[in-house]
Formats: sequence, C-alpha cells, structure tokens
Amino acid sequence: MELKQEEEVAEPVSPTGQYFNSSVLSVSVLGVLESQVPIDDSPTLTLLQDVFLPINPRFSSIMVRDKNGVKQWKKVKVNLQDHINVPIFPNNSTQLYDQEFNDYLTKISLSQLPQSRPLWEIHIIKYPTKTAAGHVVFKLHHALGDGFSIMGALLSCLQRADNPSLPLTFPQLRTDLSLDSEGSKGILNVFSAFLNTVSDFGWSLMKSSFAEDDRTPIRSGDDGVEFRPIDICTITFCLDQIKLIKSNLQVTINDVITGIIFFGTRLYMQQTGQDHSTKSNSTALVLLNTRNIAGYKSVDEMLTKSSRGKKNSAAVFLTGKLLDTSRKYIGPEATARHIHNTLKNSSMTVSNVVGPVEQMALANHPCSGIYFMVVGVPQSLTITMVSYMGKLRVAVGTEKGHIDSDKYKSCIQNAFDMMFKVAVNSSTQTN
Repeated sequence: MELKQEEEVAEPVSPTGQYFNSSVLSVSVLGVLESQVPIDDSPTLTLLQDVFLPINPRFSSIMVRDKNGVKQWKKVKVNLQDHINVPIFPNNSTQLYDQEFNDYLTKISLSQLPQSRPLWEIHIIKYPTKTAAGHVVFKLHHALGDGFSIMGALLSCLQRADNPSLPLTFPQLRTDLSLDSEGSKGILNVFSAFLNTVSDFGWSLMKSSFAEDDRTPIRSGDDGVEFRPIDICTITFCLDQIKLIKSNLQVTINDVITGIIFFGTRLYMQQTGQDHSTKSNSTALVLLNTRNIAGYKSVDEMLTKSSRGKKNSAAVFLTGKLLDTSRKYIGPEATARHIHNTLKNSSMTVSNVVGPVEQMALANHPCSGIYFMVVGVPQSLTITMVSYMGKLRVAVGTEKGHIDSDKYKSCIQNAFDMMFKVAVNSSTQTN
C-alpha cells in the first residue's frame, strides 16, 4: 500500500531537470547569504523542516527511473543532518577568513551532490570575512528548477528584517511590450522580428553544432573545464548610478549591465597583452529578459511566473520547440549533449535575477548581501547578478589557472567607472 501511494504522487522530472542532471551535464546553483551578525546555527533543523522542505516536494525527493526508464521524482524521508555542513577553518593571523571562505566555495562548487538523497545541501560558515560576519550557502541542483524558482525558494525562507509580518517586495521594471499601431512601424517591427529570429535561432544551431569560439584569455576551450577549480569573486554597484547611465544612454538597465560586462571583458583581454577582442570570435549566452519578471511583486509570483520571451524575436520559442522535439525523438541524453555543446562552444554566460528592495533576515540574522553562482557549466567564465537593497551584486566565476580573477574584476570596475564618468559629465553639460 505504501508503494502504491508513492507511485500515485510521483512527479515526472521536467525536460530541463533531465538535461541538467544527465551523463554530460550536472549543473547546480550556489546561493550565498551574507549575515550581518555572527551566526547561531541552533534553529537550522527547525528552519529546514518547517520552512524549507514544504516549499517544494522536490526538496524531499530523489530522481529515479520508472519501469519504462522515464525519470521521476520519488518522495523519500529526509535525514536533514546529511544535508548540513558546518566547516572548521584553521586559525589565521588576521582573523578574517576571506581566502578560506573562497577556497571552500571552490571546493563545494566541484563536489557532486549524491543522487541517493535529495539534491540540495546547506553550508553554514561561521567565520567572518570583509563583507560578512558569517555566511549561509545553499547548494541546489539545477534539476530542482530554473534560476528564478530556485532563488524564489531561497527567498521564501527569508523575512523582512524590519517587519517579518510584511512580505518582501521587488522593484517594478517598466517594460513596453506593445506594438506600434502605425502601419509603417508595424511592418518594420515584423521585419525586425523576422531578422532577429533567423539570426538568434541560426546562431544557436551553429553553436550547438560546429561554430566554436576561439581560445582566448576568457576561454581555455579545454574538454572537461566544468571539472576544474573556479574562483568566485563579487563586485557591488549602486543601482542609482546604473540608472543614471541608463537615462543618459536612453537604454534599459539590462543594456547598461551587459554593456559594462562586455566592455570590462574587452579591457581584460587587452590587458593580458593578447588583444583577441577585435580579431577573435568570442560570444556570450546572455540569459536576460527570457522570463515574464517585469510584473512580479512577491516571492510567490517569482515562483509561479511563466517564461515568456521579451525580445523582438521568436528564437526562444523555436529553441524550446527544437529541444522538445529532440527529447522526444532522440532522448534527453542526446538533447543534454546539444545544450552542453552550446555552452562549451561559447565563451561566457551572463544571467540575472531581480531581488527584494528591503533588507532580509534568515532566522533573525539580518542579511547584508546576497549573490549566486551557477557551477558545473563547461565554460571558463560565468557571470551572475542580483539586485538587493538598491545595490547590484555581480558574481564572477572564473577558471583557475586560466583567468586572473582579480584583474578581471578590476577591469569590470574600470568599465563601470568610465561609463559612469561619461554619464555624469553628459548630465552636467545638459543641465
């Protein structure tokens, strides 16, 4: 009878979940919460049992195959102690543990989540660094959900620091999705959409097949790069300053952010003494504006909003159809290889999440900062961003031994400073 109940509640693994937990891909997300105060881990078990596990049944399920070989989520009893890690660092002379913390992030980014238990774990680091009195790091397998649902799950565990009875709120992003009613502009919109679709979808097909980026200072191009150690560092920008650049250029915030990243990347490539930026083929997967996030106002909406392409292009839709067709006819493993090749043949990935406006707290621990990193991807450079309390936190994951993370971080900062200086000068002249 018990087995029958388990079969009744079994949930099929989503296509994306199958791709990201396959023989060629095993992708996870590290969500890092910076505590403003020293960490007391005594509420951990209660928080996980009463708050975290109920968020999603997949947090208490493992991935198994049914009699037809189809992957399913099977509910299991969770031994929470197996998922909690509290590392001990050796004493040092400075009493700040930035290097030890960074080394620990590298270690857990390389480790594989055991398939025999639910695909998540939590790491509680009680040692202070320059940015926090302690850290709580959630490692969640990407098979559990996409980036928004995973970050939404983490945010569901947090409360407003000023008033826990009030919900967290998010900045409202203005997005004009309406089509111009004028005939001539309507025709231009249709033509532009057609060109964008052909270009974007064609590029995706080439990247997954044969169009491999050149080896450059930001791409080693080696096989198995996803199994190599990475450095994770962060940069913080003021959103008001980014908005000033946005207004000056009359573009979107995403345009400014990606512009800073790409300009900083070019500066880094130039400073290595090998100016590949103008004569080598380097492309990026920019995972921006692919979800209907402009209107979400709460964590619940963040978890439930459906994906929707916002660029004037149907490439996202066509790519989704291609992957779905591939999965049906040649199987999820072959489709996962297609995705792996697309990532491996590109130089970098950029993604972002809109975070809450108010300060958050985890079990009465105010969070001074939050960021995330995608690990296990076959690329030498990964960049993620999240907004929080009027700041934009940029996390940079770089392949150790190939990319100088400190120099790259400095180049991103220089790119921002140069763009902001131009915006300020322009605003001054206008006024």
